[in-house]
Amino acid sequence: MSTLKLEIVTPQGVIYEGNVKIVTLCGKDGEFGVLPGHAAVVSLLDAGTISATTDDNKEIVVAINGGYAKVSEEKVSCIVDGAVAITDEEGDLSASLKKAKELLKSAQAADTTIAATVSKVESIKKKR
Repeated sequence: MSTLKLEIVTPQGVIYEGNVKIVTLCGKDGEFGVLPGHAAVVSLLDAGTISATTDDNKEIVVAINGGYAKVSEEKVSCIVDGAVAITDEEGDLSASLKKAKELLKSAQAADTTIAATVSKVESIKKKR
């Protein structure tokens, strides 16, 4: 299966960079998925999560507080104001989730956005 490159960047540096099979972005008009070969588009991103499946079937979830995404056939570049990786296998998941909740609250995200983020993380934890 073909992959595309995902890059998530904040003013502090790169949060994630790697090849993925699919990316789900939290656009201003709702979530949308991106597969390799997707048509070029630029989209505003709302507070929420960026999720992706790597080429070795690992789930990546990053909470963001807004920004934009530039999509091409081979690459998705997300430039965001703030981000927290909440499925970092090397870190403490509960601490990352707490930071993600704080980030979303600081962006004045709706309670439903925060609940959806927690739900995504819980479903990934169950898969492990």
